[in-house]
Amino acid sequence: MRTVVCAEPGHMTLEQRDSPSCGAEEALLRIRRIGVCGTDIHAYGGNQPYFSYPRVLGHELAGEIVEVGSEGDPDLVGKRAYVIPYLHCGECRACRHGRTNCCQRMQVIGVHRDGGMCDTLAVPLDHLVVSDTLALDQLALVECMAIGAHAVHRSELATGELAVVCGAGPIGMGVAQIARERGAQVVVIDTNPERLAFCREKLGITLTLNPNEDDIDTALKGLSDGELADVVFDATGNPAAMQAGFDLVGHAGRYVLVSIVKADISFSDPDFHRKELTLLASRNATRADFDQVIQLMESGRLKADAMITHRAELADVPEHMPAWCTPATGVVKAMIELDNPLDNPHQEPRHEPDHCQ
Repeated sequence: MRTVVCAEPGHMTLEQRDSPSCGAEEALLRIRRIGVCGTDIHAYGGNQPYFSYPRVLGHELAGEIVEVGSEGDPDLVGKRAYVIPYLHCGECRACRHGRTNCCQRMQVIGVHRDGGMCDTLAVPLDHLVVSDTLALDQLALVECMAIGAHAVHRSELATGELAVVCGAGPIGMGVAQIARERGAQVVVIDTNPERLAFCREKLGITLTLNPNEDDIDTALKGLSDGELADVVFDATGNPAAMQAGFDLVGHAGRYVLVSIVKADISFSDPDFHRKELTLLASRNATRADFDQVIQLMESGRLKADAMITHRAELADVPEHMPAWCTPATGVVKAMIELDNPLDNPHQEPRHEPDHCQ
């Protein structure tokens, strides 16, 4: 089968590898869509923690089940499904407390082990979720949106609170949409005016701020009677921005770090204590977060597939990856396709999306 391998930072190759076999508690998934995530981009650039090379990237996965092991239901064959890529041990303290997203011995498909940039992947049956309603593009974006759902869940965001999302990439866009569903007043901050315009025009997030053009402190105080944000979410992947986010949180507020970077983050301890801030990490997502995203997608209230701005076939990924990693190309979300959508009667006809340029 075809496999795209990130051999080392900045270098991808198309290889032929043996197709996987199907274990008793596994299913073989014919990969049909792969969303390119910030994790993939950082791994390609050599900036992703928990990573070693060579590695097959790809964890935002959707496809068709073509075989099930002896422990599986044969009726699953032919069904479309998405992948929950977090393989947890089920035994550590985090797992025992239902926090499978931060398992002590976590193995993430496409990060700790080879992922889905290939024709066929063997996946544990309990990490495949079938869908009869959503299109392949949508299924490939469920994991991305679940990251945002988990971050909002961690924050305990309440109706009417002021939520500030720093970073208008796909993760930040997911956080913003989920926060809006919770009834919060949502502000998105980014230095990229095209991304902010995308949030307003495509996602309906009307309050956006650009640090290069706006006085962020004054703007947030104007929205909060001088009290700043109730919750700030960082989705920038930028250490300096992550540190600056502490200043946007009001007294008794919460700061949720969705980004992960290879850096130390520091803050003023007197200010931290004066405000009695709550600092939270948000890692991966739980099954409940995935279920919430599915419900929102099925109801049409989550505009995930609007983020797809670029597409390529699997064999062309090594050629396109450098451009996808360059902000000037206007990529919001790149989608890798492994078929012609017309050969799937459940999939909507392909159209060329608007590019953020």
